[in-house]
Amino acid sequence: MSTQHEKLHIALFPWLAFGHLIPNLELAKLLAQKGHVVTFISTPRNILRLPKLPPHLSPNINFLKLPLPQVPNLPDDAEATSDVPYNVVQYLKLAYDTLQQPVTCFLESSNPDWIFYDFVPYWVGSIASKLGIKSAYFSIFNASLLGFLGPAPVLMGQESVRTKPEDFTIKPSWVPFSSTVAWRYFEIMKISDGIKHNDSGVSDLYRFGASIENCDIVVIRSCSEFEPEWLRVLEEIHRKPILPVGQLPNTNQNSDAEDKNDMWRLIKDWLDQKDKGTVVYVAFGSEAKPSQAEVNEIALGLEKSELPFCWALRTRRGPTDTEVLSLPEGFEERTKGRGLVCTGWAPQLNILGHDSVGGFLTHSGWSSVVEAVQEEKPLVLLTFLADQGINARVLEEKKMGYSIPRDERDGSFTSDSVANSLRLVMVQPQGRVYRENIKEMKDLLVNKERQDRSVDGLLDYLKAHRKSGTHNMTCY
Repeated sequence: MSTQHEKLHIALFPWLAFGHLIPNLELAKLLAQKGHVVTFISTPRNILRLPKLPPHLSPNINFLKLPLPQVPNLPDDAEATSDVPYNVVQYLKLAYDTLQQPVTCFLESSNPDWIFYDFVPYWVGSIASKLGIKSAYFSIFNASLLGFLGPAPVLMGQESVRTKPEDFTIKPSWVPFSSTVAWRYFEIMKISDGIKHNDSGVSDLYRFGASIENCDIVVIRSCSEFEPEWLRVLEEIHRKPILPVGQLPNTNQNSDAEDKNDMWRLIKDWLDQKDKGTVVYVAFGSEAKPSQAEVNEIALGLEKSELPFCWALRTRRGPTDTEVLSLPEGFEERTKGRGLVCTGWAPQLNILGHDSVGGFLTHSGWSSVVEAVQEEKPLVLLTFLADQGINARVLEEKKMGYSIPRDERDGSFTSDSVANSLRLVMVQPQGRVYRENIKEMKDLLVNKERQDRSVDGLLDYLKAHRKSGTHNMTCY
């Protein structure tokens, strides 16, 4: 426990996606455990939707609710990426950028020692610098993604290295070792709006570059034992401190699902009736949403696999999403007893932790990957958006996951490829490497002592380089 004079005040400002909010909350809890004060900044509805804090940590974590201004094309009450269809997320970013003044007011009035910010609010670093406050770009993405994206001048368009989407499908010149880590053509085409300016006015690549350019240090959700070569790439291309903070595994299992949630009781009763290690759990996170054609192939693939399955299917992204997904006609009747489809909230950690679950069909979002490693569940990969393609290449290289074969141009896949991939990873002898490697990775990614050392190392740096002097900006 830190002594009083060593106590830091650290502010965290994550992007409005639960894949970002939850790792930030886990970091807040780890910092609070060490006796430091944390201000967690988000919007009111998101803060209400976060898991409850353990009582002993509540005094050290303060939540600052900043109302999200309304902007055209953004529905009322939409405060997270899961609340809106994918094409509306750009307006969520536009609204988020209007929080510059209240964030400035908070920094001036509270004067924290450090502020950690996400890639979307790229403007925080320069504001903090003018106020004499130290800033960290906190990446919930892997070192492999940041390393592949490259130097800040490239990301900000100051150097024309990548001029077309195909340039993101090959290893860049600044990566000095052999690697398959790159987006596939269909993956980069799905997110090509992040390369160019969208209706938020700023491209995602520029946000990444400016976030790194404007910060004092880069704090990254990674560990040197898992991807040392990519961390070295980051040190080389950014020439500023790169501090891995560990994988920040989710500690919210059983927080209130066990006692209070009827859905978990229903799922658990169903899982209890299945043999150990036979069930495939299917979930694609809070943002990824398959097309109707993809849902059809996934469903028919599950049917053909003859494996029991539990599918957390999000049929729409928010109440304004008009494209509501449905299951193929007769599917539920044909798989009755062998399959369970949940279209509401599903407690992922609890499901993955159940003995009957033997594999995880996932979008490759890193929080889901870490949760699977926590529970030693091998991975079948089906990417949709954002960093998922890069994550999948890392998992493929390390034989932690197997990607469902797909058409290189349009990303299409068949029900047969789904069924064959599931049986390979969960049942067949050729898939033993995936089942064994995921278990071996558990000590590396979710070891509590190693996680604790990572946070201690970060705190040592933060204490040694805390802010000095005063600021002279005026909040009005």
